[in-house]
Amino acid sequence: MEQARNYVCKECSTSVPSGHKFCGTCGAAVPPEVVELRTKYFGTMQTPGKARLILIRGEGGVDGLSYMLQGTEHLAGREDGQILFPEDSWLSPRHANFVYENGQLVVRDEDSLNGVYVRVRASVALAYGDTFLCGEQLFKIEPAPRDTSGPSPDQTYFYSSPRKRHTYRVTQLLTGGGTGLSFCATGPSVVIGREECDLNYPVDVYMSGTHARVEMVGDGVFNLIDTDSKNGTYVRIKGPQRLQHGDYLFLGRELLRVEMTA
Repeated sequence: MEQARNYVCKECSTSVPSGHKFCGTCGAAVPPEVVELRTKYFGTMQTPGKARLILIRGEGGVDGLSYMLQGTEHLAGREDGQILFPEDSWLSPRHANFVYENGQLVVRDEDSLNGVYVRVRASVALAYGDTFLCGEQLFKIEPAPRDTSGPSPDQTYFYSSPRKRHTYRVTQLLTGGGTGLSFCATGPSVVIGREECDLNYPVDVYMSGTHARVEMVGDGVFNLIDTDSKNGTYVRIKGPQRLQHGDYLFLGRELLRVEMTA
């Protein structure tokens, strides 16, 4: 059978020549996409202006799984919402929400215990109390320890090594809320990596040799700089965060990538 070269009317099965808006036999309208030779998107996976999340790595999830963000809001968590990761004990039951504001995808932290971390693009401003991720290590920026080098009530000094003047410190946070390694900076910068840095984590396979750098640029004001690490540096968001195509973020142990449709 010869393949049809023109649109076939769905009402009377008459062949309608290209460019005609109505069927010459029954008068039924020809669909606009046929008249204008428009190509429809296949299903709902490529809706223009919308986004999806791709699971890169997680706890018990299926790597590569897509989560379509087609509605107005999309709640993610361990127990409540449309995007669920029930096996991730680092996720709060109701953890984060993905919404569209003026056509822009935004992620909001729903008062979760462990927060939402977004990958740094080059550098980002930080302050005391802010936390960030390098490899599998979590860090916090803190003021320098209080100077306790004064004498006792009888004016006797405690015998110890000479104390240096510190500007601030970067502290590793451990599971359960404890603290690990801590580096007190005597200058403006602290470098984090696997080897030959101020803070070294040689057994962390997700950490680059020189992974990130914290720079003090003012009184209590810092820049967190990713030094071209392979796996990126992530900072905890403090309010609604706009997302772009190609952004990566952590929800608990779930690493997700944002893909926008043009």
